[in-house]
Amino acid sequence: MEMNFALQDKRIVVTQADEFMGPAICTMLERQGAVIRKHFGSLVDVQASEQLIGDAGDVDILIANLALPAPTTRAHEVSEEEWQEVFNVLVHPLPRLVRAVLPQMMARKSGKIIVVGSASALRGINRASTYSAARGAQLSYTQAIGVELAPHNIQVNAIAQNFVDNPTYFPSEVEANPRFQERLKREVPLGRLVAAEEDAAMVAYLCSDAANCFVGQVFPVAGGWVV
Repeated sequence: MEMNFALQDKRIVVTQADEFMGPAICTMLERQGAVIRKHFGSLVDVQASEQLIGDAGDVDILIANLALPAPTTRAHEVSEEEWQEVFNVLVHPLPRLVRAVLPQMMARKSGKIIVVGSASALRGINRASTYSAARGAQLSYTQAIGVELAPHNIQVNAIAQNFVDNPTYFPSEVEANPRFQERLKREVPLGRLVAAEEDAAMVAYLCSDAANCFVGQVFPVAGGWVV
């Protein structure tokens, strides 16, 4: 089914465009006529986010797609290095990106920021303490600045996904494993992975004017695994 979210010529920055949900999101937005500024690689460096936004020029929409493979370390064995690495990749770039892009959005009195997050922050997962804590920080930050920026006509929202088809968390060898298929049927009411295109369509919707009424909200996209 053809989708139309009226994003023609919208200037959109997508981080980690070649990872996590980046490829699917970029494809969806390009179909809608958006002009995509794709970022590749890490934003761990303190100056990287400011440089990205500066190089991008005018930005109507920022999509913070931040990801890394989730560690499965037991809580009592989590090292300081693991904790710092996960927060350096998933959490610390987010406020830097926001600080960099907000002045122009506030001056225009218009803008959108979409955080591509995880439902692991909404439901406990065994041996995922570091990852879930970082994803929780993303969502709390989204809720706080969403409320703060709403009077400036800037909408900040997040999707919280799990069991979405993407190579970062569900590579083909995992999907082909019969035990994983049994887990899907047991834990996910949908009975399958959410398609990457379905997830990207939710992002595109939040980019559109039809979603102007949402501020500081977190939308689970997880096939019913969390509601």
